[in-house]
Amino acid sequence: MLMVKAIVRPEKADEVMAALMEAGFPAVTKVSVFGRGKQRGLKVGEVHYDELPKEMLIMVIPNQDKDFVLKTLMESARTGEKGAYGDGKIFVSPVEEVYTISSGVKEA
Repeated sequence: MLMVKAIVRPEKADEVMAALMEAGFPAVTKVSVFGRGKQRGLKVGEVHYDELPKEMLIMVIPNQDKDFVLKTLMESARTGEKGAYGDGKIFVSPVEEVYTISSGVKEA
């Protein structure tokens, strides 16, 4: 199993969530976050915004679904055809164990 964390523009979060639902991946945790990437924030006139609002979507998926989920995320989160700075990042990491709290059962 893999944990996928996608950091996307707030205005794209609903579109990404809908695309994941349509693709058969309804289980997603959404968290509002703030941060900056390589662009080091945003300057508008004389005002510099050091951290920008983003949404972090977190999900655990089977290994074999990785390429499909990543394609779904990238296509739905990208701004325009070619994308733009600030569209976000996707992080993928292995998940060693998963437990259901209510039952205490370890999932396979």
